[in-house]
Amino acid sequence: MSTAISPTAYNYKVVRQFAIMTVVWGILGMGMGVFIASQLVFPELNFGLPWTSFGRLRPLHTNLVIFAFGGCALFATSYYVVQRTCQARLISDNLAAFTFWGWQAVIVAAGITLPLGYTSSKEYAELEWPIDLLITVVWVSYLLVFFGTIVKRKTKHIYVGNWFYGAFIVVTAMLHIVNNMEIPVTFWKSYSLYSGATDAMIQWWYGHNAVGFFLTTGFLGMMYYFVPKQAERPIYSYRLSIVHFWALITLYIWAGPHHLHYTALPDWAQSLGMVMSVILLAPSWGGMINGMMTLSGAWHKLRTDPILRFLVVSLAFYGMSTFEGPMMAIKTVNALSHYTDWTIGHVHAGALGWVAMVSIGSLYHLIPRVYGRTQMHSVGLINAHFWLATIGTVLYIASMWVNGITQGLMWRAINEDGTLTYSFVEALVASQPGFVVRAIGGAFFASGMFLMAYNTWRTVRASKPADADAAAVIPAVGAH
Repeated sequence: MSTAISPTAYNYKVVRQFAIMTVVWGILGMGMGVFIASQLVFPELNFGLPWTSFGRLRPLHTNLVIFAFGGCALFATSYYVVQRTCQARLISDNLAAFTFWGWQAVIVAAGITLPLGYTSSKEYAELEWPIDLLITVVWVSYLLVFFGTIVKRKTKHIYVGNWFYGAFIVVTAMLHIVNNMEIPVTFWKSYSLYSGATDAMIQWWYGHNAVGFFLTTGFLGMMYYFVPKQAERPIYSYRLSIVHFWALITLYIWAGPHHLHYTALPDWAQSLGMVMSVILLAPSWGGMINGMMTLSGAWHKLRTDPILRFLVVSLAFYGMSTFEGPMMAIKTVNALSHYTDWTIGHVHAGALGWVAMVSIGSLYHLIPRVYGRTQMHSVGLINAHFWLATIGTVLYIASMWVNGITQGLMWRAINEDGTLTYSFVEALVASQPGFVVRAIGGAFFASGMFLMAYNTWRTVRASKPADADAAAVIPAVGAH
């Protein structure tokens, strides 16, 4: 890393640190995903050990991909974007450094405790109370750095990307604190403050809005900066971006009950979640259309620019998965899809197609700039990465659609006398080919991350971060 940074320059050091760790955690998280997908094809890969079983490694995979890979991408890009759009250096270098090291400590703690079986058993919130406390301290520090930088900005205007990043930071803090209200009984065991259906409702208020704010709103902040930058076009409609923002954050928070259809949750709450989920289609597509239309007059660049291709295809997957989600929230559709692999496919349409691809495209844009380079070491490797990621995502989603619908139909099939036509094991046997295709698709996607790591390593090795820091002088007030 670089030496001390001039106080008149942007703080690119913390951006570089988070960007590199995004790639590292991406390989580990996606590699873990391929491994546990392979366990469903070859159960012997559990090795008969408790800490390598699917049940313990699966939450480690989700935490590594969402909070390690996705989280580091959000930290890196938000720190980069807020400085450049506010024409102001981060308000505190020390606090920014603490968010980096604190976040890495959270991830390492997850990597140790989850395989050992220390878990609160809440989806996306499995970590036990000591780690939850560390997350809270790191996140409040992140909030102070981000909003403190906005307060000291030299520009009159707060760019729309920062509104999305800001909402993601505030709402994630609220979700984390409320859902993790727990009573410790030992150092590594706690019980939720809530019980029964209330606990389930609060968990999925958290769980769906971890998707809605951590995995959507934050990455839309990324989209609103890097798509116009890479396309070299202004955002299609700034007015639409404002409507998109307020509609999204108003509606998303209500959609959680659709995870609890046909459960003990009151029927009115299920219906409310369904209706809000369907309405959510409008602002989601508003954002997708705004991003796509930004390419008006620049579509020809997709022939030669694989970075722009990553960003545009991520928007296509965002549009697809935000259509699929509201459809799956409709009770009659959910009666077929619930508890099947269709849900897994839907999650990965968003996670691989939208979140990972927009992150990868943004990092390919960002990394050369914070390392004083004009572009990445190899455009050809970016192109190869794009095709591996796209093919891998399509294989993954298609196999899970087929599996999910097969499972749903087999589970609900009944004989004339009312008995089940198929046993659960028969449905599992029918799912086997889909499990194989999913593992192959995941391997395609993960292998692309190795190309990215090599490309990044070559780019960094040939760079002089000090030159990037020297070039990162904050413009005079009013300059662009």
